[in-house]
Amino acid sequence: MYHHFLGQTRSFSKFLNISSSVKEALANGEGVVALESTVITHGLPYPHNLSTARSLEQKVRSSGSHPATIALFDGKIHVGLDDEKLEILASSKNAVKVSTRDIAKTIIKKEVGGTTVASTMKIAHAAGISVFATGGIGGVHRGADQTFDISADLQELSKTPVCVVCSGVKSILDIPKTVEYLETHSVNCVVYGSENVFPSFFTRKSNNKAQFSTERLEEVVELIKTSKSLGLPYGTILACPIPEKNAADGDLIQNAIDQAISEAIEQNIASQNVTPFILARVNQLTKGASMATNIALLENNASIAGRLAAKMCDRRPITVSHTQPTSSSHRNPKVSSRVLSRQITNAYQFQ
Repeated sequence: MYHHFLGQTRSFSKFLNISSSVKEALANGEGVVALESTVITHGLPYPHNLSTARSLEQKVRSSGSHPATIALFDGKIHVGLDDEKLEILASSKNAVKVSTRDIAKTIIKKEVGGTTVASTMKIAHAAGISVFATGGIGGVHRGADQTFDISADLQELSKTPVCVVCSGVKSILDIPKTVEYLETHSVNCVVYGSENVFPSFFTRKSNNKAQFSTERLEEVVELIKTSKSLGLPYGTILACPIPEKNAADGDLIQNAIDQAISEAIEQNIASQNVTPFILARVNQLTKGASMATNIALLENNASIAGRLAAKMCDRRPITVSHTQPTSSSHRNPKVSSRVLSRQITNAYQFQ
């Protein structure tokens, strides 16, 4: 695992431009949170995208960590943007959406590129950043049994050990199939809260569950560190329901999503254009309500990610607890790799 990380870092190094503030934070062992940039280039209109980008960075700072917004400019991958670059990114009319497969193409064409969840994870890992905040991950699209439209975000989560702090899967997607896909590919999936109900992006609840829920970020840190100690190469989702005061009217949003999906099919919108089209149309149909909700959950996730990254920097060793499990409830069940990580975490504690 370590050698794979070194190899990936070396292969990326000639293209990486890490800002001095991010470099210094990483060198000092301080918390760093990666932020994606597709939300700036394709997710929100100008100038809301610029003000939101600035707000997300500030939320990370005020939570005790350093922001590292990731984007592509002039044939380089930039990790950590100054305000001038944020302005260029937000106002660009020609920015392209960059998933993992598009990184090389965007570099050779020297395009302005906004990174998706998948490419941000890949780049963050190469830069040595283990926590990443976003709004919602991509997933299995509705009708994927016919179109095979499954987001590259899921593939990246199955092979890149970065914790993605999000509000679940974008509700325009097939949430049950996405959750099933994550389980199949051994991705740790935790709900941050008292109730184990997977959030539905704009609203706090779906009809799906995660592995477990927790109100303690320390437990999430233990899970991530234990997974790393086991050499498990999978990512972790920390699913954070939007704060109740910001949650959208579920029926209003769902009706808008259904209409937007129908229009996308009628207009033959496909591939990378589907999600931006539907989100923009939903915002129109809800008269801006969905955008306000989107910004609120982005800010909440950035704050939580900042706190998580700061706690990740606690260098105290994990040692085996002397507490023994009761014998009656343990009969050597078969466990998957992600469940194994969870069970070992329960036997560990920070000293």
